[in-house]
Amino acid sequence: MTDTVDHSGPAETNIGKPRNGILKLGLIAGCVIILDQISKMIIVKTLPLYDEVTIIPGLFNIVHYLNPGGAFGFLSGIGDNLRHMFFIVVAILALGLVFYLYKSTPVTYRFLSAAFALIFGGAVGNLIDRFRFGQVVDFLDFYVSSWHWPAFNVADSAITVGIAVFIFHLLFNKMPEEMIGK
Repeated sequence: MTDTVDHSGPAETNIGKPRNGILKLGLIAGCVIILDQISKMIIVKTLPLYDEVTIIPGLFNIVHYLNPGGAFGFLSGIGDNLRHMFFIVVAILALGLVFYLYKSTPVTYRFLSAAFALIFGGAVGNLIDRFRFGQVVDFLDFYVSSWHWPAFNVADSAITVGIAVFIFHLLFNKMPEEMIGK
């Protein structure tokens, strides 16, 4: 009796389709975390809190701020314990979602998976600050005249770039079919 099963390759399902491995996530997110934490360590050790150093007059300063809230000071006015717990829980949930999206992204979507790795690394970098200081160290201050963009850090930059790439994929219908259920 002959074998009638086709062993030439996996069936057209998600089983057997290549997915992103942990190595790429670890490399990209790890670099973000290391750069973020080293830059914050340098700021904390060398620049007094609320001090600033002008780098490009009228455009860019290095500052030392502690942000108790989220982006743009979101929730900075509520009680310390509630705010601290809120941001830790939200960060952990976001990390779980980003990890799932990363693992669900086919390897052929290199930029999208790199974007998720940037977001993951940035979220971990800021989460480390929340555990260490109860707030996030911000030090990049861009401004024009007296108008200042809220200070931010390397982790925030990685998250922003990652989200921009993700939004590009969403807006221009570049998402993997497996992720959007087509």
